[in-house]
Amino acid sequence: MEPTYRKVASAIAARIIDRSLTRGMPLPPELELAAQFGVNRSTVREALRELESGGLVSRAKGTKRMVVAEPGGDALAERVSQALVLSDVTVEQVWEALMVLEPPAAVAAAERRTDVDLGRIAAAVERFRRDNADSERAMSAVADFFSAVAGAAQNPVLALAQAPALQVLTSSLALLIDRIPQARQRVMTAQQRILEAITAQDATEAQLWMERHIRDFRRGFLIAGIDLSYRVSIDAVR
Repeated sequence: MEPTYRKVASAIAARIIDRSLTRGMPLPPELELAAQFGVNRSTVREALRELESGGLVSRAKGTKRMVVAEPGGDALAERVSQALVLSDVTVEQVWEALMVLEPPAAVAAAERRTDVDLGRIAAAVERFRRDNADSERAMSAVADFFSAVAGAAQNPVLALAQAPALQVLTSSLALLIDRIPQARQRVMTAQQRILEAITAQDATEAQLWMERHIRDFRRGFLIAGIDLSYRVSIDAVR
């Protein structure tokens, strides 16, 4: 049986989702919410804690009053990536997901990008070129590159779907570039060619190079001796 506090949390969440309560709007006081739902104040507090942990509400600065928030992409990605790890998702399964997501994102980016988008992608390419000797910084730059391409696609669904997969795959990519000397150069080449295609608004070339780039990861895993059946981890491949 569902706990009462969770029913209250679901009812408040429904109001947020249907925009009856909009971003930045303060929630009614706890006593008022308790009266509305016919529950104790402690039940309301528990419901609000659940909503806060889910990123739907936050505490207004300088007050105990809760206001409607907007879940950040990073928080959502973290929750989904944890679910992927707990579901025993493998490196190969995440790679397959990227093959589905990334080439269409590159096509859309080539068709819709703005000058600001191009600046973000170029900055990520330069960051990888500058910092790739350090594995942690290199993987952060790789994630930034894919995020920038998805952002240029002007489709938040693509960006939200992509982020958790990147979080759980980056640790294995770090192992890959450390074990294969030519991996860094291949990443730099692919990123540069994708940037050039998106800049030229050449959707066909952007798709082609993104497909090559993602396929290269799988080939690199095999060459590096990383078992594709390994379960992904947010911190490291086990």
